[in-house]
Parts: sequence; structure tokens; C-alpha cells
Amino acid sequence: MAKRDYYEILGVSKDASKEDIKKAYRKLAVQNHPDRNPNDSEAETRFKEATEAYEVLSDPKKRQAYDQYGFAGVEGMGGGQHDYSSVFRDFSDIFGNDFGGFSSIFESFFGGGQSRSSGGSRGTFRGASLQYNVEIDFKEAVFGTKVDVSYTRNVSCETCSGTGASKGSGRRSCGTCGGTGQVRRSSGFFSIASTCPTCGGEGTIVESPCGDCKGHGVMKKRQKLKVTIPAGIESGKRISIPGQGEAGPNSGPAGDLLVYVSVRPHQYFERNGNDLYCMIPITVTQASLGTEISVETIDGDRVKLKVPSGVQNGKVLRIKGRGVPFVHNSDRRGDMYIKLRVDTPKKMSSKAKALMRELSDVIGEENHPKPVPLSEV
Repeated sequence: MAKRDYYEILGVSKDASKEDIKKAYRKLAVQNHPDRNPNDSEAETRFKEATEAYEVLSDPKKRQAYDQYGFAGVEGMGGGQHDYSSVFRDFSDIFGNDFGGFSSIFESFFGGGQSRSSGGSRGTFRGASLQYNVEIDFKEAVFGTKVDVSYTRNVSCETCSGTGASKGSGRRSCGTCGGTGQVRRSSGFFSIASTCPTCGGEGTIVESPCGDCKGHGVMKKRQKLKVTIPAGIESGKRISIPGQGEAGPNSGPAGDLLVYVSVRPHQYFERNGNDLYCMIPITVTQASLGTEISVETIDGDRVKLKVPSGVQNGKVLRIKGRGVPFVHNSDRRGDMYIKLRVDTPKKMSSKAKALMRELSDVIGEENHPKPVPLSEV
């Protein structure tokens, strides 16, 4: 199931202050805390979602990474599935005495008293997503292409089917934590749970580790894929390939491969949305008399373009439907815009100069020009 946006979970806007985020989280946590909603799995899920969202959005660095790159930006920074007890560095400023203080939160939700499941904390989770960067040419971004991607990822061990145990053996409850996946230490009025160092929080230990994966349940594999880049993609966009990320713990589903696309600039064309822009030089006489020029498009063919007489430097003309295809509708394309640059000759023969002087006299050129009104610029 796709993850929900963190701002949506907390019900705040993207420009919400840290205090607004704290208030929104406190309200959701009070409403959905497991102590107030016993045997309500949906409430517990909402509590975990809100906790994860608060952890990311309350941290300036994580929030910046999430705003820029989404979930991929906070992977490896503590965002996503994790030991939730590590989130709450100081509950007192968030909850006050709503649940009997700091100690009660840990007691009720993170392993205090009896474990919530007899099987310990070992569970099946989705694997982490991986990021891969590719750089393509401008025309490849316009018309689409295929790129070869090669990277290393963890895959579920085929020998033990991801269990980490050799054939015929299984797992036993961890003697250190008693199968809860957590150990506790008390200090004064507080009792704090932490991940069991022996089983790594799983609650169980492999009796006889698999010889191939050494009990980890996953193995490194070199992955090769051919990724389709759709026509019209913009630089900075990403393509998500489901199930090609890291294998999930305990035979859980794999994460995604996130391919980020960078587009090399073109020598002549610039892009704005689905429209293309380029500059074409014309001569003074062409601008004065008008002409018809042949312009090369991004497709590689040429289109005739009529230049009206008396056209001014910087005038922009349009060629309809010769821009960039739309990503989700390649039959539809943007437009191509031609900006005209009127070039004056740098070198002229004596005859050309004489003709230019004659032309200047005929049209009555002004040697004392007035400024152009700003409204006409």
C-alpha cells in the first residue's frame, strides 16, 4: 500500500511552523494512542503514521530532504519503518501528563509489561527503496529512450527463502529479551526500552544459520535492467520501478528503484514546459523587406517560416505543434518559438556601403532619435 504524505497525515500545510506540527501530532497521538483504543489495529496504524510523520517534519534536515525528494530523501535518515521508541527524545513537552507522562508512553506502546504479540517483534516489512541517477541527451528526453541500469541490491536468499535458517531448522525465542525484541533499563521513575542487542529487535534467533546468507536472509546481487524513459520527461523527474529495491526483512516485499533523470542541455534549444525556444539570425534587408526562411526543428526536418516585412529585433514567431510531447499523451505536443535576431553586417564592400547610404537618404533616417516609451519596450 502506498505511503501517505506526511503533511496530509498530520493535517497541516507545507509551510506549517514547528509548533503547528507539534500541536497536530499531539492531537492525533492522544486520539489514537493504543491505551485509549485497545485492540483497534486501525488506531494503532494511525498512531504509527503520525509518529513517523512527526519524526521527519520536526527535524529541519529531514523535513528539507522530504520536501525536496519525498520519501526517498529521508530513507537512511530515520524516516520510514524503524524502532519507534527512538523517535521520542522528549515526550514531556508534547504530551504533558495525558498518558501518565514519559514512562507510560514507553510502557504502553514500546514493550512495557506484556508483549503485544506472543511471537515477539519479528515481522514482515517492505524493503528500502534505492536511488539511481541517469543522464540523457536533450533529444532523448524529448522523444524518449531506453537506458541500461546496473546496480547492487539485497535480494531474498533463495536457499532459505529469506528466513535466515538452514533447511530443517528454525528460530527460537531470544533468551536476552524473552522474545519481545527489547530490553529495559530503569532509572528513577523512568523505564526505557531499547532494541535487544542479541536479536536486533526481532525477538527470535536462528538456531542454525543458512550457509549461503549466513543467517541474514538476504544476499547481495548485481541487478541489470533496461529502463524506459518516456518522451517528454523533464530534468529532475524520477521513474519508480516497483519491487526492484532492497528485499524486505523476513521475506517481506522489496522496495522500489527510483531512477532520477538529468537532461544535458542542447546547443540551440531551450525548454519551458512543453514548449521549445531557439534564436534564428536574419539580415537587415530580410527584416526590412520580409522573407521566407527554412527553420530546422527538434525533429531534424525543416519548416518554412514567413518573416513579415519591417520585423524588429527580438520578435518571436511560433511554429505550432513542434515542441515537446506530453508525458502522458505523446500525440500532443507543445509549440516551437523562434526569436529573431537582426544581425547587421560587420564588413561591407564599398559598393554595399554606397547603397546603404543611398537607402538611408531615401528613407530619411533620423540622426537625433527620441527615446522609446517604456510602454512599447
